Amino acid sequence: MDQILSKYSQLQKFNVSRETCLDFEKFTSMIIKKNKEINIISKNTEKAEIIKERHIIDSVQAIDFIDLKCKSITDLGSGGGFPGIIIAIMLKNMKNNTKIKLYEKSYHKAEFLSNISEKLNLDIEVIQKDVFESSELEADTIISRAFKPLPIILELASRNFKRYENIIMFMGKKGKEVLKQTKKVWNFDYKEKKSITNEDSFLINIKNIKKI
Repeated sequence: MDQILSKYSQLQKFNVSRETCLDFEKFTSMIIKKNKEINIISKNTEKAEIIKERHIIDSVQAIDFIDLKCKSITDLGSGGGFPGIIIAIMLKNMKNNTKIKLYEKSYHKAEFLSNISEKLNLDIEVIQKDVFESSELEADTIISRAFKPLPIILELASRNFKRYENIIMFMGKKGKEVLKQTKKVWNFDYKEKKSITNEDSFLINIKNIKKI
């Protein structure tokens, strides 16, 4: 196997190309460099191998829940670009024209994300704004990782988006209990997908959301 592909052997099932892996490597290098100036990610996770496992591979998993025919994806609280930048890299190398919006209220992080988008030639719009202060938003897919708990995301989608089709969430080890409690307040259809990076975590794809 090609050396660069072997580094990302966990992603074989996702049909990730060599070009995509090269972009992941470039992105990782830029994160490590920028992290010396500002706090893009935790200092405890800024080594390349940890970034690959904890952030990149973890983010890639969301692609299974994304309708590749959708026209727009909105990443809430994108931070260092996970999963928004990762999904954008994958879609670019699939020759997919889905538009991606990244909401990030931190000026410095938003500037970093814009720089990444330019250098990696990604079809991304970075919006430096608190998404909770926005309204009449539209998206086919809303995606959120390590931003806010599920009930808050559902409330945000209900109040601030005039249109969306589904919500993809990354759920941690307390996710089952959070999901159970959330279903007491909200009705929705959902599918789960076990995380390949953490046995206690899972992803969830939610549709047809209505408050009880």
